[in-house]
Amino acid sequence: MTKKDDFKSLHERLHRAIPGGAHTYSRGDDQFPTNAPPLFVKGKGAYAWDSQGNKFLDYGMALRAVTLGYADDEVNAAAFEQMNNGVNLSRASMIELEAAEKIIDLIPSADMVKFAKNGSNVTTAATKIARAYTGKRYICIPRQHPFFSFDDWFIGTTALTRGTVKEYADTTLRFDYNDIDSLKALFEQYPNDIAAVMLEPATTLIPAGTTCESADDCGAGQTDHFLKQVQNLCRANDSLFILDEMITGFRWHLNGAQTYFDVQPDITTFGKGMANGHSVAAITGRRDVMEVGGILDTGMERTFLLSTTHGAEMTGLGAFVKTMEIYQRDNVVAGLWDYGAKFKRAVADLAASHGLEKHIVIDGPAISMNYLTYDNDGVLSAGFRTLLSQEMIKRHVVMPWLAISFAHGEQELQLTCEALDGAMVVYKRALTDGLDKHLVGPAVKPVFRKHN
Repeated sequence: MTKKDDFKSLHERLHRAIPGGAHTYSRGDDQFPTNAPPLFVKGKGAYAWDSQGNKFLDYGMALRAVTLGYADDEVNAAAFEQMNNGVNLSRASMIELEAAEKIIDLIPSADMVKFAKNGSNVTTAATKIARAYTGKRYICIPRQHPFFSFDDWFIGTTALTRGTVKEYADTTLRFDYNDIDSLKALFEQYPNDIAAVMLEPATTLIPAGTTCESADDCGAGQTDHFLKQVQNLCRANDSLFILDEMITGFRWHLNGAQTYFDVQPDITTFGKGMANGHSVAAITGRRDVMEVGGILDTGMERTFLLSTTHGAEMTGLGAFVKTMEIYQRDNVVAGLWDYGAKFKRAVADLAASHGLEKHIVIDGPAISMNYLTYDNDGVLSAGFRTLLSQEMIKRHVVMPWLAISFAHGEQELQLTCEALDGAMVVYKRALTDGLDKHLVGPAVKPVFRKHN
């Protein structure tokens, strides 16, 4: 069987068995050029292998869930130890307690913790806590932040409304990140009825009033940046300040981006890289807020918070504890920042050498990068982004987005630069010859679109 035939067969099997061909829309065929492997068989360090045994340097890193590198031996051993301890017991497990105490020790705003398996579960739980604690209705989120939950309160606010209940989505209000007046306007429009403001601390967009140029260049001591303004507005209106640290947590700072930016959320949600790819998510918060889900306050009206059979699965929690030990021992966060800074400089230098500095741009701080691709008119182009990704895959680098891990080092940076050097030659030709002469297949599409 040829590679082409094998890929076609796998593609057909995936879509026959799985709606969308993958269990996350970001892994779908429409997010990759047509020459991308339909699936990977295994990963190790910064690399992944397809069904033909081809080895690829990976910048997807399991949708940013892997921060140390695939199949880390120490993390795997810790997970296996918990597998031998039973995986999931009839009462709380010792590793469940240890993991909860570990996150409380690391995150300054965390007095209590509930674990789950998915980020969507804990962000939805955060909205329930906020409503239970405040007695108010609305949740405010920035329209610039791409994803908070698969539940109706969020998905119903996107283009993908089919199957959702409008009344749930109507309880979610939108404002603009870095525009505090747009948030103030919502508090004025819905007085005494906003339960919480939920936002990511930063994406490629950083809080106005900060610079974020290194691991040490943080918001501590900066008294009036955007996140502090949001925090103060929430305090003034008796609303909860919720940080979604699904991506920033354990990347920007070991103690959370909240420490990097010197803010104190009432509730924080975590996931992604906290257990190096193992399925662990967490909601943490102030004791008085989290205790709305408790059972010890006799006579208190109950709040059915999170109650998931696999939320405290021992393998993942063992992986989390070990991952955090490695973070502390090896100064992982500084390593991530350092590689990102080197990557940004290298790509900028390469783009300039090809005369493409206005066409291929790395956006965001070193810890949270994205690459932007522009056409001849200076317009952002999904087609040219797909072309660059296509040419990188030809050179055995998978770069759907830019998620770096501790396993990315000098050798990986050199391989990346070699692949980019060749890909940029094709990119420049396409600017002259036309995209259609070089791009095979359709351009990647946004996940949040109304129709296929």
